[in-house]
Formats: sequence, structure tokens, C-alpha cells
Amino acid sequence: MEELTSKQIAEAVVSAVDSKKASDIKLLHVEDQTIITDYFVVCTGTSRTQVKALADEADFELEKLGIPCLRTEGYESGVWVLKDYGCVILHVFNAQAREFYKLEKLYDGTTEVDPDSIVTD
Repeated sequence: MEELTSKQIAEAVVSAVDSKKASDIKLLHVEDQTIITDYFVVCTGTSRTQVKALADEADFELEKLGIPCLRTEGYESGVWVLKDYGCVILHVFNAQAREFYKLEKLYDGTTEVDPDSIVTD
């Protein structure tokens, strides 16, 4: 199997959460702003159940590509789930947590990739 680039992995995460109806999906290229990862995928779920389902779907789709999740944080709360895939970190929030933490504002100078260019209906 051909090794995937970090952008391809990020695109797979975007497609996975989009398939489960995540809202306000953002793909941020943060490689120049932090050493911890290349991309952040940030999205919102409408309920604890959906927040968990979005995280689960990302795991499911990436496992099929041979990309394991290295670390999971916050899953049980269903308020903010972090999934670390190495070169890509997925942040799934409920609406209140996303508004409170404003993660995108911390990385305001990053390049945002249009998720619509990745996802097809």
C-alpha cells in the first residue's frame, strides 16, 4: 500500500466527518505554526451522540487506510473529542464548547483548506 501524505490523511478525516453530517468543518494547515501536527480538522456535532459518532467514523475510515489513532481525549464526555493521527489532529466539539474555546482563533494566521473542495455529494 502506498504511503499517504498528511494532506491525504486530513482529506480522509474531512470526508469521514462529513459523511456523518458534521457541521462547520474547518481544515487548517498548521504545519508552520506548531510542531505537533501538520493539519487540524475542526468540526461540530449537534449532540453528545453525534460528537462521538463523528470521532468513531474518523477512526473507522482511517483504520481502513492503515492509519491508527495514536491518542484519544475527551471521548466519554462527548463535549470535545480530540483524535490524534500523528500528522492530523481531529477536534470534534459540541456547539457550546467550540464557541468557548475558539480553537480556530488561536491559529488565525493559518491556511484554511476549503472542505467543499474535498467532499463530494
